[in-house]
This record gives sequence, C-alpha cells and structure tokens, in this order.
Amino acid sequence: MATQKNDAPGAGLVLGAAVLWGSVGPAQVLAASPLGPAALGGWRLLLGGAVLWLFAVRNRSALRGLADRTVLRPLLVCAFSTGLYQAAFLASVSRTGAALGTVIALGTAPVATGIFARIATGERIGAAWVLSTAAAVAGCALLLAPGSTVADPLGLLLGLIAGTCYGVYTVFAKQLAANNPHVHPPTVASVSLIIGAVPLTPWMILDNEGLFGDRTLGLIAWLALATTAAAYWLFSIGLARASTTTVGTLSLAEPWPRRSSACCCSANTCHRRRLRAAP
Repeated sequence: MATQKNDAPGAGLVLGAAVLWGSVGPAQVLAASPLGPAALGGWRLLLGGAVLWLFAVRNRSALRGLADRTVLRPLLVCAFSTGLYQAAFLASVSRTGAALGTVIALGTAPVATGIFARIATGERIGAAWVLSTAAAVAGCALLLAPGSTVADPLGLLLGLIAGTCYGVYTVFAKQLAANNPHVHPPTVASVSLIIGAVPLTPWMILDNEGLFGDRTLGLIAWLALATTAAAYWLFSIGLARASTTTVGTLSLAEPWPRRSSACCCSANTCHRRRLRAAP
C-alpha cells in the first residue's frame, strides 16, 4: 500500500484531539478522586460515547452500515483496545504520575502504530515516523536512566500496554474508515467507546467510592465531554484524511497540556504521598 498523502485540516483535527487527550493525566491528578482507574475509565467511555452518539447519529443509514462484516470485526477490535487503554493508562498515571505515565504511553504509541500499520495494511514507514520514534525512545530512555526517577515497574508496564492499545485502535479505526467510506466515522467511534465500557462495568458497579463527590463528578464531566466526545469526533474525522503513521506521530503533541500543569500535578502528588505517609 502506498503512503497516504496528508492534508493540513486532517492533521490539524488529529492534533486538536491529541491536545485534548493531553489534559487527561493532569485532570486525574489534580482532581485527586478516590474513584479507581478502571471505574473512572468506564464512566469516561460510557458517558463520552453516549454524548458523541447523540451528536453523530443523523439517520438510519449510519446505523445500518455498522452491521456489515467489514465493519464489525475492526469495530470490536477498536472497542476492546479502547477499554483496555482506559484502564491501563489511568492506572499508569495513578502509579507513576501524569508526566512519566504519559511519556511512556506516548513513547510507545508511534512505535506501535507504525508497526501495526505495516503488518495490517502494508503502509510504508516514512522518515518522519523513524525520526519521531527515535526521539520518543530516546526521551523514554533518559527518563528511565538510573538516578533520573524512581519508577513503579507495574506503572511502566501499564503505560506500555496503553501505548500499544493506542496503536491498535489507530490502525483498525483507519482500516475501517478506508474500507467502508459509507460509514460515518464519529458514529463508529461512539459505538466503539460504549462497547469498550462494557468490560469495565464490574469496576463501575463495585468501585463507587466518592462517585458523587464534586471532584469526581467534575473530573468525569471533563473526561467525558472534552477528552472523549469532542476529542474522538476530531480524531475520527481527521484519521480519514491522514496516514496512520502520521497520526501516531501526532500523538506526541499530547504532553503540551501536561507540561503547563506539571508543577501543579507534581506538587499535588507529593503532598498526597506525604499525607499518606504521616502517622
């Protein structure tokens, strides 16, 4: 398969989604909600997917297209990878902090996207992907160098899983859109989000500590409306107009919002750790 040409509007939409996604970690840390990562991810997917569904579904033809065999398989893969991503990424941030958890996931994302795109669709890997991947891997190596930080091994593993899930979702969502031009991308995204919440339902039911607190409700509202409904609308539209590897590379824009709030997040995390350590 030849490398797809990118257009500026498509790349811009993906970039906008990446920036919105970049606020997930800081929002989670600053809110300091007692709700567990899996439950939080489930509510984000369910409510965000429902809102996106309401805005995306325009007519019955958009729904009929979802029953096609060429749609169902990649749709289920997207749903599974989305659900696993939520639990893995939010748990990684909870264990390692917003900055480190994000860098690990983002360092993995373009690598996984390029590899899966090559295997699944035969898309050629360009120089931009090679350079961005090398930079991401180098950045991760510096952060994980001895003496640079005390990292939680399980948190790092969860970050790697999250980045891999991002790559899987990107490749299969792109493949679905390319092979089924009659399907409305935001509609497909909304369905994958709602289905992705299903495996997280047990945690949503059992882990409800602080669910109705102001901080938790505010956090869920932001994650559902801004970082899910709005972000996946932008991403699903832009994905159809940019190559898969370019989309993976643009995921590196996610740290921008995190850098602006890194000091607040770090201070808040350290404060909470001191409180837990206090007698």
